[in-house]
This record gives sequence, C-alpha cells and structure tokens, in this order.
Amino acid sequence: PEATRRPGGPALRRRMTTNALGTGVLYLASAATVGALLWVLFYVAEQGFKYLGPEFLTTTPPGDPSQAGGGFLNGIIGSLIVVGLATVVAVPLGIAAAVCVVEYGGRPAQAVSFLTDVLIGIPTIVTGAFVYALWVTRFGFSGYAGAISLALVMLPLIVRTTAEIFRLVPHELREASLALGVTRARTVVSVVLPTALGGITTGVMLAVARAMGETAPLLLTALGNDLFVETNPAHRMSTLSLQIFSNAITGFKAAQARAWAGALTLVILVLLFTALARLAGRRSTVTSAR
Repeated sequence: PEATRRPGGPALRRRMTTNALGTGVLYLASAATVGALLWVLFYVAEQGFKYLGPEFLTTTPPGDPSQAGGGFLNGIIGSLIVVGLATVVAVPLGIAAAVCVVEYGGRPAQAVSFLTDVLIGIPTIVTGAFVYALWVTRFGFSGYAGAISLALVMLPLIVRTTAEIFRLVPHELREASLALGVTRARTVVSVVLPTALGGITTGVMLAVARAMGETAPLLLTALGNDLFVETNPAHRMSTLSLQIFSNAITGFKAAQARAWAGALTLVILVLLFTALARLAGRRSTVTSAR
C-alpha cells in the first residue's frame, strides 16, 4: 500500500517503536546483570573487609572454629599449588587438542570436539566423583587428586578458547609457510602458536580463574587440611574454596567471619586473573590484526 511506502507511514513508526522497545529491554537486562554483579561484589567486600588483614594472610585457622583470629594461609598456598599443578597438566593437553581440531581435522578432531562438548556440560561434582573412583580409592585424598579434577574442569575451556583463536589466525600465514616447504607441524609451532599466543594466554587465565573458585570436585579429592600449611601435594591439602565452605557452614560467627574474608580474597584473585586475561587479550597478535 501507498501508506506503507511513505517515510512517515504507520509501518515505519511501528518498526521504530519495536526497535525502541527491544533496545530498552536489552538495556534493562544489561543493567540488571551489572547491578546483580555489583551487589554481590559490594556485599562480599563489606563483609570481608571487616576481618581481612595481614593476620588473615599470614596465619592458619585456630584449632577451635569458634575462636576468633587466624587466617587462611594454608588455603591460599594450597590453592596456588593445586591450581598450578592443574594448569601444568591442562595447558599442554588443551593446546594439543586444539591443534588437532583446527589444524589437522578428520575423525580424531571430531572425537576431540565431541569429548570437549561433553566435558563442558558435565557438572564438576561428577568430575570429582570420577577422580575419586579412579584415583582416591587407590591412592587416597591428596593435592594431586585435586589437581587432576581441576585439570579436567580447565581442559575443555582451554580447548574451546584456543581452537577459536586458531581459527582467527589468517590462512595466508599458513599458506606462505607451506609454500616455502615448511611442514605443517613446523608451521603450527613457528607461525600459528606465536601468532595466537596472546589469545591462548587469555583462555588459560580464564580457565585458571574458573578453577580457583571450584569447590565440589575438591571435596571428593583434596578433602582439605585446616590444621597446618601443607606443601606436599601427595597429602591432603586445603584450598581457599574448601576453607570458605567448611567455615561458612558452621554455626560460629568467628568461622563465618573468616569465610567472608576468604571469599573476598578469592574474589580478588579471580578478578586479578581476569584482568591479566584481558590485558593479554589486548596484546594478542590475532586481535590486533583483526
């Protein structure tokens, strides 16, 4: 109809109204998401700063959970050790799997992609139960068992992010290397990996931040040790997440205060790793080239 073709017709006004409503809904959803995040952060900070101090970062919890004082030094050290071991295991395996998926393809790549999707969808408590049945029943609770469970949590994230970064590497770089007679394996090592290094670092940092906050798989593997600092991964180890859980579920206000301070410490560590990931992403060769 003629009214539909006119610039100021009913159809145009209807489209503009629909666009305005859609934009408003998106702004509201974004504001609700950011508001919920800020509310959680401010509440944790408000409760955590009441107890967080030098003593909390340099001492272990008291023997009596109802007693005030003490800190989560053993949990901080345990988290760094367990997550560090998990990173050592997950990073090379994740990068190798991503190379298989993107650079080589075929049936092995399809199998890796399928297993990655399955691992991403599995609840972490199931991962912990798997490691418990496979490792803990034979060798006992330990930091190694916790590291294996966290490595399984990190692995699909690293595979997925690294594969996406590899796909962003321009094909012209691969073709130029192959045209010079360089093998595909050498091309991956000398061209693709250095080009995608910043993006890979981003994915690894995000996976580390995810592993830092995991509690469920560690309950069935590392189990925790609140009595003293344990640096031997062959023994039971505490982590920040485990100590937050064990102190929060008690009925003692002193223990719950330590849990809030531990939660704030964990949030700060996760934010630190996330900031490092963003910084690495900005310096990524692939991102800047795009």
